[in-house]
Amino acid sequence: MTQTGTVYSYTIVTDPPENFKEQSPYLLAWIQLDNGSMITAQLTDVDEPVEIGMRVEMVTRKLRTEGGSGMIVYGYKFRPLMTVYATQ
Repeated sequence: MTQTGTVYSYTIVTDPPENFKEQSPYLLAWIQLDNGSMITAQLTDVDEPVEIGMRVEMVTRKLRTEGGSGMIVYGYKFRPLMTVYATQ
């Protein structure tokens, strides 16, 4: 699976489904992956305003905690693409 892409569209979710209430409000984006596929995913680690065309990369993050046992469910989210600096 391609792990980088571009924000095609996004919204701020303020009235989420029950399993995601603890994360509200959160950013939800429609992302065009570099291979041309489209995917919907939460945005995370966003310290700047989100813009259409922003480059993003897939990361594994906590999605929610389930039931009384407190089982943590992990999945993919996207964050702004980190710039890698070469060291010499």
